[in-house]
Amino acid sequence: MEAVYRKKHTVQVSDVDFSRKLKLSTMFVYFQDMATEHAERLGVGRDILQNDNLIWVLTSARADIERYPVWNENIFIETWPLKPDKVNFERDFLVHDENNDIIARAVTNWVIIDINSRKLKRSKAINSEFPDAGRERSIDCSLGRINANVNMSEAYRKTVGYSDIDMNEHLNNSKYLDYIMDCFSVEDHKNYFTKSIEVNYIHEALPGDTIILKKGIDEEDGSIVYVEGINDGNSLTVFKSRFKVQEK
Repeated sequence: MEAVYRKKHTVQVSDVDFSRKLKLSTMFVYFQDMATEHAERLGVGRDILQNDNLIWVLTSARADIERYPVWNENIFIETWPLKPDKVNFERDFLVHDENNDIIARAVTNWVIIDINSRKLKRSKAINSEFPDAGRERSIDCSLGRINANVNMSEAYRKTVGYSDIDMNEHLNNSKYLDYIMDCFSVEDHKNYFTKSIEVNYIHEALPGDTIILKKGIDEEDGSIVYVEGINDGNSLTVFKSRFKVQEK
């Protein structure tokens, strides 16, 4: 079995923003695609799980960025899974440039749910052994629950549409990053960049759902920003995020 999966990506014009740098949401697309491809290679891919009415769901993620790759740059991403516990499947990522310098790190947590009931299943529902990558964690942290003890104000509202959903017919995890970044003006993005971000994916959002986006800034540390999404229809929290920004 291939314990560590490595793949080259060339940053395309559709992957970048006005600064010609990789969008954070696109980086999460890369991570999602590589996790999917590696799962296939390990024999626990989407089609295999669907035979048992199971699907993979991302529950939390954190990314720390040293620098954002630019348009037409070649980068190399490595990913590997950790041994699962009773319900959680952790997976790490490293992003290298052509000089083999690490420019980004990420840790993610996944679970499996029943595709019909949407109920959580134990990891033993997947009868597979994950190879030991023999690697340290890409980020020395534990993904926990995000609590925003700050004043939150409404930024805008967004209705989930066709272009936002994935094969599971719910809001794709990478789209949350676009929703989060759209809470801030282009001028904000010209002056600041996201150095680190953590996201809790709490309740799925479906086509037609309207999400109320709220944001707040830590009063003690103005570089810490919170964004959360509330489902306007049922008042459930869809996601929470906490990130650190840095002046350009």
